[in-house]
Amino acid sequence: MSPSAVAPDPVHLVVGEEELLVERAVRAALAVAREADPQADLTRVKVTDLTPPELAELVSPSLFAEGRVIALEAAQDAGKEIAEAVIAYAKAPADGVTLVVVHTGGGRSKVAKELPTALRKAGAAVTECPKITKAADREAFVRNEIRSAGGKADPEAVGALIEAVGSDLRELAAAASQLVSDTGGKVNAEAVHRYHRGRAEVTGFAVAEKAVMGDRAGALEALRWAIQLGVPHVLVADALADAVRTIARVSAVGRGDPFKLAGELGMPPWKVKKAQGQARGWDSDGLADAMSVVASLNADVKGVAADSGYALERAVLKIVAAYRRR
Repeated sequence: MSPSAVAPDPVHLVVGEEELLVERAVRAALAVAREADPQADLTRVKVTDLTPPELAELVSPSLFAEGRVIALEAAQDAGKEIAEAVIAYAKAPADGVTLVVVHTGGGRSKVAKELPTALRKAGAAVTECPKITKAADREAFVRNEIRSAGGKADPEAVGALIEAVGSDLRELAAAASQLVSDTGGKVNAEAVHRYHRGRAEVTGFAVAEKAVMGDRAGALEALRWAIQLGVPHVLVADALADAVRTIARVSAVGRGDPFKLAGELGMPPWKVKKAQGQARGWDSDGLADAMSVVASLNADVKGVAADSGYALERAVLKIVAAYRRR
């Protein structure tokens, strides 16, 4: 090992359910280990495939002092014996070995649920990887990806990229990196639309945008393309629900400066401004009906309806009918 290298943390807890962030955390631990020993390798093993003696063998120092990273996956499924063995090891880790414990944060048993707390107390380095569900967090992720790739993007570009690509972090990360490469680092909405034009036309966001503006033909055409190209029905339903609920929330606070309302509503200014324009065609009764439609649709696409594609089409027609109904 290089004497000048910074010693890696011997025990690392990666907790959360966001798969991309979890994978990056494991890879980051490996990268740090390789700074100390370029030959360090990574071994992945599920906690349910291990016994305490097998764990002890995995984390025993190598005869030739070779660096190793052991990723113990699905630690939320740990039984009492293996969980206790992991905790005992964390209190007295071996030299030259990095144990990365990957845990969702939950657990089937009490000991599995308490494992993260015990590892923190034992001094494990911690990386939080919570599931990204809020729009603001997803936008922050995209901005950071673009910045990390050496580029810059305005809020409109970030919103356009999410609308074009969807909510999957792996796809957003790949798209952000590609855009920075293709544009020389200056990412704007025009660039996003240019490079993702075909895809943007068949996302759930496109279906929702046309539906909430009363564009019956456009919404149905976008929906049929989305279904034909395999866009998951649940993503289309989520986009419809988000569009209707956003308009309802913006309508409830009335007209105002999007930048001032953004903080109050917990959404970016560009989204507030867009919803203000869409809200002009809606009255309270129409919005109430549309809210009811998307609430029922959520259950329909998750198994209640015999044909979720038909349920989506019916929901789109009902939302369009509720638009500008006087």
